[in-house]
Amino acid sequence: MTRNDIVNSIENEKLVVVIRLQHQNEVAGVIKNLVEAGIKVLEVTSNTPGFSEEIRKARQQYPNILIGAGTVINTEIAEKAVAGGAQFLVTPNTNIAVIKIAHKNNIPVLMGALTPTEVCNAHEAGADFVKLFPADIMGVDYFKSIKAPLNHIKLLAVGGINLENVKAWMEAGAAGIGIGGALTKTVTNTSQLNAVKTRAAQFISEIEKFK
Repeated sequence: MTRNDIVNSIENEKLVVVIRLQHQNEVAGVIKNLVEAGIKVLEVTSNTPGFSEEIRKARQQYPNILIGAGTVINTEIAEKAVAGGAQFLVTPNTNIAVIKIAHKNNIPVLMGALTPTEVCNAHEAGADFVKLFPADIMGVDYFKSIKAPLNHIKLLAVGGINLENVKAWMEAGAAGIGIGGALTKTVTNTSQLNAVKTRAAQFISEIEKFK
C-alpha cells in the first residue's frame, strides 16, 4: 500500500486502536481479538515490550489489517518502527523529524499536538493527520475551538475517549478517534480477552454511524 492508500483507509475507518501493554506475551492475543471483532487499524506503542517484533508478527498474520507504531517520540524509535514493518507512525508530541522518516519510507504520520501553533506546525510540516492529545484533558469545547479556524486539517481526538463520549467527539468534527485504555488494558485470561472483543465491536458500531 502507498502512503496515500493508508491515509485513505484510516480516514475511512475513523477508528485507531492503541495497544499499550506491560507484557509482550499479551500482545498477540489482544490483536487477535481486536481483528476478530472487526478492527481494521491498530497501533502497538513503543513502550510495549518487543513492540517492533509484535508489529512484524502481526503484519505477517494479518496482511489485510493496518498495523502501525505508537508513542514514536523520536527518530530512533521511528527507525525501529519502520524496520519492524509499521505501516504508519503515531506520536504524542510534535516532532517534525519523525515526519521526514515516515514519508521517506512512504508511510503516514498521525502527529500529536495540543495548541493551535503545534497543530499548524505539524500540518505544515506534512503530518497526514494531527492528533489532538490529550483530548480528554482539554475537552470537546476546546476541540471545537481548534477545529473552527483549522477545519482544513484532519484532526483526530485521542485520550480518554470512551463509549459514553465517542459520539460527542465525532459530532464535534473529529476525523477519527484513537481508543486505548477504554479498550485494551492488561489482559491475562480468556474472559478479559472476550471483553476486549465485545468492547471493540461496540466502538465499531458507534463509529459506523459517522461513516
